[in-house]
Formats: sequence, structure tokens, C-alpha cells
Amino acid sequence: MRAARLHEDGLRIEELPVPEPKAGEVLVRVHAAAITRGELTWPLDRLPAIPSYELSGVADGEEVFALTPFDRDGVAAEYAVVPTAVLARRPLGLSHVESAALTLAGLTAWQGLFDHGGLREDERVRVLGASGGVGHLAAQLAGTRLVGENEPCDLVFDTVGGDVLASAVGSAPRVVSVAEEADGVIYFVVEPNRNELVELGRLAESGGLEPQIDSIFPLDEAQAAFGRLAEHGKRGKVVIQVSSD
Repeated sequence: MRAARLHEDGLRIEELPVPEPKAGEVLVRVHAAAITRGELTWPLDRLPAIPSYELSGVADGEEVFALTPFDRDGVAAEYAVVPTAVLARRPLGLSHVESAALTLAGLTAWQGLFDHGGLREDERVRVLGASGGVGHLAAQLAGTRLVGENEPCDLVFDTVGGDVLASAVGSAPRVVSVAEEADGVIYFVVEPNRNELVELGRLAESGGLEPQIDSIFPLDEAQAAFGRLAEHGKRGKVVIQVSSD
């Protein structure tokens, strides 16, 4: 199979054996793999490594999508072995590219707002970075509870970090960030969660959640895809299309 693999001197497209699933795992034919800024720094202690942990594809004849665990090879490859426990049925009406884009970003938005932020129906939230891959989904999940800059709120959900986050600390009773640790801030790292992914898929099927795609790259252009993440003006997710829908 073809796969993008990270080495000390960068990404390469390589021919590798198709991996074999073990107990509790399944082999997925990957159609699309979404990527996230900074993730090429995550596996530096276990190179060479396949990046991307956000997939949509087919397993045992069923169309599935998932956020996969970060402590193993990723999914920017024609095939990937994935724990069965994290897989969910792919949302009807979304393409493989859109489904892959929904996984990490959607779970991050959900966990930031509800699991860590404790957002209630009667509360208001401000999303920092609302046009980004995570932020645009958090804004949709917040719905009518979303407020603009300088408006009073109960929760600030930050996806940017830096000065933007620093200026928001103290502006709400709760500040949650997925971008940066800071005093007075609840910082978290997203975790795979099949049940929450099922709920995100249900919302997408009903039209209540729409992942935005910034750009799509073929597997052979994985390096360019990661380059796009560092550019200004990105809106939505960058996705590697491994095979056509």
C-alpha cells in the first residue's frame, strides 16, 4: 500500500505492507484523512511514523469514520488498522472528505464546549478562532448561545492561543482552550469517543452541523497539505483524499 510516512528529514510517500489487524482492531480502506496543525511534531519519539488520525473509509463493507488514538501510526495511507471501539458509521449525506473533517475537529469542539466547558442551554459562549477547523464547528454547536467579541458570556472556548487567549482570560467565569496551557484556563487534549462521534454524525445528517473544507490534496501531495496548515487565511479543514468516494 502507499502511505505518507514521516522521517527525521520530512515526509515521504512509500510503499509499505498492508497492516494486519489484531484482536479488537479492524482494517480500514482509507478514503480520506484530515490533518491538524502541529501534528508532525507529535510522533518524534517513534519515527518513522504515518501522520493523520482523522479518517473516513470502509471496513468490512461498512462505511465508517473515526478519530484514532495518537499513540500509534496514523491513517494517511491506503489502509489503516483501527481499534473497533472508536469507529462509527459514516454520516449519510456527507462525503468521505467531509466525514474525515468532522472527526477530530468535531470531537474537540464538543469536548471543549460540553465536557470541559460545561455549557448549558441557558448560558452564552464566545469562540476564539471561529473560522478555523475546530472553531467553525464549535460555533455551529453553540447555536443561539454564541456571542460576539466583547459581549458578556459564561464560557470562552479558545482554539487560537497566544495574545488572543491572554486577552480573554478573566472575561468569563470559565475559559477552556485546546491551543495553549495558561493560568486560569482549562486546557485539554481531545480524546477519541465513539458515542460523541455518533452524536456528531446524527447532527450532520439532520443538517445541524456542516464541516467546512479549506482544501483537498491527493496523498502524493501530503507535504503540500501540511504546508497549507501553516498558511494564513485558512478556513476549515485540510484533507488528504486517499481514494475517490
